[in-house]
Amino acid sequence: MTTLDVPAATNRTDATAAPAAAGVVAAGTSEGEQELQVRALSGARELMREVGSVLRMSEADATRLAEVRAEADEDQTMIINMGPQHPSTHGVLRLMLELEGETVLRCKPIIGYLHTGMEKTAESLTWMQGGTNVTRMDYLSPLNNELVFSMAVEKLLGIDGEIPERAVWIRMLLSELNRISSHLLFLATNGMDIGAVSMMLYGWREREEVLRFFQKVTGLRMNHNFIRPGGTAADLPAGWRDDVLDLLDMLPPRLEEYETLLNGQPIWRDRLQGVGVITSSEALALGATGPILRSTGVAWDLRRGMPYLRYDEVDFDVIVGAHGDSYDRYAIRLNEIRESIGIVHQVLDAMPAGDYRIKNKKVTPPPRARIDESMEALIHHFKIFTEGFKVPEGEVYVAIESPRGEIGCYVVSDGSPTPLRMHVRAPSFVNVQAMPHMMRGGLVADAVAVISSVDPVLGEVDR
Repeated sequence: MTTLDVPAATNRTDATAAPAAAGVVAAGTSEGEQELQVRALSGARELMREVGSVLRMSEADATRLAEVRAEADEDQTMIINMGPQHPSTHGVLRLMLELEGETVLRCKPIIGYLHTGMEKTAESLTWMQGGTNVTRMDYLSPLNNELVFSMAVEKLLGIDGEIPERAVWIRMLLSELNRISSHLLFLATNGMDIGAVSMMLYGWREREEVLRFFQKVTGLRMNHNFIRPGGTAADLPAGWRDDVLDLLDMLPPRLEEYETLLNGQPIWRDRLQGVGVITSSEALALGATGPILRSTGVAWDLRRGMPYLRYDEVDFDVIVGAHGDSYDRYAIRLNEIRESIGIVHQVLDAMPAGDYRIKNKKVTPPPRARIDESMEALIHHFKIFTEGFKVPEGEVYVAIESPRGEIGCYVVSDGSPTPLRMHVRAPSFVNVQAMPHMMRGGLVADAVAVISSVDPVLGEVDR
């Protein structure tokens, strides 16, 4: 299951090596200090940082632990690469593993192979165009990306309390359906990674139905740019309620099938239970959120702890685990689908009539039908989509609960039509740093299960 590449120590360019016939030294593949060094080159400080200092251990305890680890016989260990081309690394994640036989002694994630630069790109896009950029970060949860960006812009504009009720509930509907589709894909890929190949077919099948609904609403299956500052791009189409009810009726029996297929399977349980364990103190120290933090028993969910939209008006449970292992993270996501189904039912009952976006000519374009009837509307439309609207000077941070944890958007405005700075607190980026602590002492075969249980999306790691 694991691709073994050449040891990292041989990947570096040797400046003292004999040059080639043409006098050119072959280029190496070194990532510099980001790479995992052999113990002889690491030093006690580096080992201490790897094993304990980030977890708020005392310096004395971390030093003792580092000294014990430094005594490992390097003749019996090797450093290998897992990824970035390995399918189980969920994109272009590269892990450097130090192995002693089949046991993982150390692990170091190496990122940066996607080169998207979305935060820097945001500085050259207008506030109106920003949604097309951020929606591609976590491409499995694009609507949540659009939501957090739009809420940040609205807060800077001072219109966050003026969003029409229908737009707020539409956002909740789409966000929860997006959570369902994301978790369904996790179930599919998690099954594939562990060896339950049929789950890839089943999870993908159910996710397709959700994406078909998104296509009917937004015109696209992914990367929608539908949730925009001021509301949404359009109203829900005719027949949307029946489509959602069909989805909600289809999912519960399918989830029961998943549990029948997986939960009672001894191989499945052996591959996940007790694998990739992380404690609540470690998760909190590392800043992990979402299912990773909740798997340790910490009931932290921004929809409940710091409600946004109308989550304080709907009833749902925060699903938590007890052991902090890969099985808990799988079970949490499975049951969060059920909670999202319940939330969507409540959204259907509460969905009001009215406008789907704010009536503010400085922020929202005119109705498309008016463009053919009014020169003023045409000019207004042209100005909005070419120059964009201006946002008052200031800075703001807004966070919501994405399927992977807390996603936050920090933006700074200098009063121009484009952001001065934008930074995204991406949950996948933070959660990836928990992998070394989950993998330490486990088997190399379990590394695949750990990566899958973290459910990282590299689009928002290398944003």
